[in-house]
Amino acid sequence: MRRTPRAVALSLCLLAAVSCEGAQADVGDVVHSSVALARVQRLAQRRADSATTTDHSAPLAQWLLPHALQEISGLALTSDGRLLTHDDEVGQVWEIDYRSGAVVKRFGLGAGDIHGDFEGMAVANDAIYMLTSRGKLYEFAEAANGARADYDVYDTGLARACEFEGVAFDRAANSLLFACKLVLNAASRDSLVIYRWRLDSDSATRISRLAIGVAGVLAANGWKALHPSDITVDPLTGNYVLLASAESAIMSVTPAGEVVFARALPARHHQPEGIAITKDSILIISDEAGKRPAIITLYRWP
Repeated sequence: MRRTPRAVALSLCLLAAVSCEGAQADVGDVVHSSVALARVQRLAQRRADSATTTDHSAPLAQWLLPHALQEISGLALTSDGRLLTHDDEVGQVWEIDYRSGAVVKRFGLGAGDIHGDFEGMAVANDAIYMLTSRGKLYEFAEAANGARADYDVYDTGLARACEFEGVAFDRAANSLLFACKLVLNAASRDSLVIYRWRLDSDSATRISRLAIGVAGVLAANGWKALHPSDITVDPLTGNYVLLASAESAIMSVTPAGEVVFARALPARHHQPEGIAITKDSILIISDEAGKRPAIITLYRWP
C-alpha cells in the first residue's frame, strides 16, 4: 500500500472525545482498497456508538505508525502536553500529535546515529531522558525538527539488579522511576520492583528501591509473573501506572507500594510497549509491530 509523505500515520478514527477534523484528507492518501475503506466506515460507526456509552475499554482513537516506528517503545508527555516517543534501537525522538496520528517532528542524538537497547523515555523539568535495558540513562534537551541534540550518559549501576523496560518522572519525589521487567536479584523475584533515581541528590544517596508483593495480584488474574514494559505517573492521583506486555496487563500502585488495581488490557493489543496519561484523562498505549502494524491507541482514563 502506497504511503505519501503526509500519510505517516493511520487515518482510521474511532473518536468519541478526541477531534478528528482533517483526517479525511489523510484517508484519501492512505486507503486504496474497498476493504480498507469499509474498515474506516466500520470504525466511524464505532465512534458514534462509543459516544453513547461509558465503557472505558472502547478506544477513542487508534493510529497506525510509519515504518520507522515499527519498533516503537516508550512514550512521554512534555510539560505542555505533546507526545514524544522513540524506537528501541536508535537514539531518535519523534513527536506525534496523538489527536490526529500525524508525525510532527523528529530529531536525533549526537552527531550520528546512537544505537542502543532503548526501553523507555521520560520528560523531567526541561530535560528528556532515555533509559536502556542495562540501566544507562541518556539526558538531553529537546531539539528542533531534523536537528541533533547533545547528550550526557549516566550509568545507574543497576545492570546487575534488573533488566529495565520503562522510565517515568515522579514530580512529587523529583525522581525518575525505573521499572524492572526482569528482576535479577533472586531474593526479589516474587516482587514488582521499581527504582527511584533522585534528580537533586549525589550518586551516593540518589537511588532507592520499592518492592511490591504481587502474589495476590497474580493469583487473582491467572498470571504467572508480571514483566512491566513501561511505567507512567497518573497526573491526577500521583499513582504509578505500569504496563506489562507479556501479560497484556495494566496495574496501578501508590508511591508507597499499595496496589490500586490490576487488570487485563483489551484484547486488541498485540504487543503493548509504551504508556502515557494526559492531564485531561486520556490513556495512550503504543504497540510494537508484529503480525500487525505498530499503533497507538487512546482510551478514556481511568
